[in-house]
Amino acid sequence: MNLLPLTPDGQTPVRALTIAGTDSGGGAGIQADSRTMALCGVHACVAVAAVTVQNTVGVSGFHEIPPEIVAAQVRTVVSDIGIGATKTGMLASTGIIEAVAAVCQEVGIGQAGEIPLVVDPVAASMHGDPLLHASALDALRDTLIPLATVITPNLDEVRLLTGIEVVDDPTARKAAVALHALGPRWAIVKGGHLRTSAVSTDLLFDGDTFHELTAPRIATGNDHGGGDTLAAAMTCALAHGYSVPEAFAFAKEWTRRSLAASYDLGAGHGPVSPLWRLHTDPQGNEI
Repeated sequence: MNLLPLTPDGQTPVRALTIAGTDSGGGAGIQADSRTMALCGVHACVAVAAVTVQNTVGVSGFHEIPPEIVAAQVRTVVSDIGIGATKTGMLASTGIIEAVAAVCQEVGIGQAGEIPLVVDPVAASMHGDPLLHASALDALRDTLIPLATVITPNLDEVRLLTGIEVVDDPTARKAAVALHALGPRWAIVKGGHLRTSAVSTDLLFDGDTFHELTAPRIATGNDHGGGDTLAAAMTCALAHGYSVPEAFAFAKEWTRRSLAASYDLGAGHGPVSPLWRLHTDPQGNEI
């Protein structure tokens, strides 16, 4: 695995933006995005969309940031700092989703411009706690997903967005087609939650061709933030100019290694950990 190039000290690195919610437990959300971006050698900018009250056991509440403030964060970062790629995570409400979609079109993020957009359509935590108002699903489908360069839902989010329950390869392919029909340039169906074999198989679909990536399944219950980490790693690779298939292959391996390095934390699910990057050379070999 070749890692993304690190910028020499004193020089400005590649920049990426995450538009998402916080995780007070530090395992997912903006914290996971920023951690992966930093360890990929990318300068992370943030637009906070919501503040959650959570730990390793679950989410007990969240507070939405006013939509105009979320949009203003995006606008002010892009206009001054410049962004190589953007990702979204928890957006919480119809108002925030619509504001994010509008500002993305305004500043050229996603299919509205030149800045790649990874949409991670966060709807619920890994514990099943809701992170998106049910009425906001239509806003996701109608306003944000059609702007996406690539969409990265987990299987629960696939079901919420398409009505398709993924249980095997044929239903995964059917779901990928349905997701792509919502308007993103590429759609991903991740197999991490489909625990039916010793391997995890993910599908990437561009409307014509399926790209299949398979990796050994990591036996751990410490998988908090795995989806955020994959989407953030993909965003970093796109910011470096990778194609979507190249970026996805990089992100899948990054996430696999982060799962292998995950650790216990609190009484619930510990986080995946990209800290393995600190012990490797630029080719990903341990040092």
